[in-house]
Amino acid sequence: MALERSSAGPLPKTMTPIGAEVGVRPFHVSAAALQRYDEAVFRVGVDGHIEPANPVATELTARLLPEDLARLAAAAKKSKAAERALVDMVDVGRAEKQQNLQVTLIPLDDERGTLLFVRDLTLDNSLRLALVDSRRRYKDFIEISTDFAWETGPDQSFAFVPPRGALGYTADALMALQPATLVIAESSAGVEIPFLTRRRIENEENWLRRSDGRSACVVISAMPLFTKEGEWVGARGVCRDVTETRDRESTLTRVRNRERVLTRIVRAFRDEVNPEAMLGVAAEALAKGLGAEHCHIFRTLTAGAESPTAAAVTPGFQLAARYGDLDAAQATAVLQNIAGGAGAVEMVLGELQILAAPARYQSGSNGAVVLWRAVERGAWTDDDRLLIGDIANQIGITIEQLAHHEHVLRVSRTDALTGLLNRGAFMQALQRFLSRLKREHGQGVLMYVDLDNFKHVNDTRGHHAGDDALMKIREILIQHTRPTDAIARLGGDEFAVWLNAADLEIAKMRAGQFLSRTKELAATISGSPDKPLGMSIGIAAWDPDSDETLDGLLARADAVMYTVKKSGKGSYAVADLPSKKA
Repeated sequence: MALERSSAGPLPKTMTPIGAEVGVRPFHVSAAALQRYDEAVFRVGVDGHIEPANPVATELTARLLPEDLARLAAAAKKSKAAERALVDMVDVGRAEKQQNLQVTLIPLDDERGTLLFVRDLTLDNSLRLALVDSRRRYKDFIEISTDFAWETGPDQSFAFVPPRGALGYTADALMALQPATLVIAESSAGVEIPFLTRRRIENEENWLRRSDGRSACVVISAMPLFTKEGEWVGARGVCRDVTETRDRESTLTRVRNRERVLTRIVRAFRDEVNPEAMLGVAAEALAKGLGAEHCHIFRTLTAGAESPTAAAVTPGFQLAARYGDLDAAQATAVLQNIAGGAGAVEMVLGELQILAAPARYQSGSNGAVVLWRAVERGAWTDDDRLLIGDIANQIGITIEQLAHHEHVLRVSRTDALTGLLNRGAFMQALQRFLSRLKREHGQGVLMYVDLDNFKHVNDTRGHHAGDDALMKIREILIQHTRPTDAIARLGGDEFAVWLNAADLEIAKMRAGQFLSRTKELAATISGSPDKPLGMSIGIAAWDPDSDETLDGLLARADAVMYTVKKSGKGSYAVADLPSKKA
């Protein structure tokens, strides 16, 4: 940003009011520099009136409340009264939407008020609080967990054990023991000491010796610790006592069933490339694994991320996959409970009982899993509840992958500036249109649009103005076409519009609307009055009775557009129809 120091008056003394201060003189500020500044800048007059000084501030103003603007204006008043730049913190918004703004206030000379440079520190503060909360949560989990978390050091002794102890030992007693003495070597020949492992261990069973001499079956997950030079310096891991579980055969059976279903779903996730297919396999596997007749998997609706094949079921959800033929709308009451924050839902509707759980990714819910089973088959068990919860978390990850997959497809098919189809995506869409019209003997019209004097806009007003002009043209094309039509930015100042199932009369009407609206905006988006921004439009109707290819149709529309360019611009022309089939 270009700042010019004023030469009038001596340097004011440093003060220490609210926030930090910088002892500098008032500045003259370049308005063009403010437009290029990538953070919000406001201008506050001596009368307290606050207004945005650049586009970023304009966007921020739309999200601020009147009292927020009043706080910023009050901060500017203090800076103006002190006749020096100040740095202060101002909180805006309410409740969960509150933002923490760092405001740098620079008083201008004469009676031009004060400049406010605003920086949003909300994320920084939130991340700092999240880190503190995460550490506290980790400490609490270690203290209350029923698992036995441990760490050994290079001397092959315990370096950390839970404060409450484990296996009947106190923490001090465990620290005094050699880890190898806990392992019952005779339970399996050549047994490895998991506390001194040199490899990663994932949920492996080991038999350990309790303080009273009895055996305990524990599931251990552990990882070795190495220096950068590859020297082993210990290991850390978690032990879970499953002795009682192993003693109950019925529990073992249910666990095996749960693991079998989970394994099947995880394998399906691993083998399937298409995320949508993953959800379909998960719905079938979950229904069969829990003896359900129907399974529905829903994803939450997010702006711009709705799947084009998904059906909206209830506000906030759309059906992503299903097993069985039950109408997904039957799940409306269940989804409303989940949307209200329910962790799991069980209810009975007629002769069917429902078990549902939210799908989660990271700390938020992004969908739901709903199972349906006949009441006569018996109530849901604890294992059923555990299984649907575990699988719902896996499904939450897959839903997130699906959303990312759709985003990548959307980005690969659209123009980065306008959001319209790019050339490749438009050609693919047009080829599909033409193939269907040829089979159905339908009609359609291609319009090739090239902007007049667009280069002059960039040359005289800059590329920012050029981008703004392109966005205005985008709005014109969208406003005067239908959702069933296709619009693309082919590159630079060239656009294409496919009017599906339309004839030449409709195309001429659309061209007239395009030209009329462009002329209305010419005064504000042109480079200069003598070279107004306009359109030259070539129109080519598709004839299903001809042998014309997609390239031929494009060439006809492009050629007739250039005849408009040569004859004075700012109009449209219609291409002759191609020759008929022989």
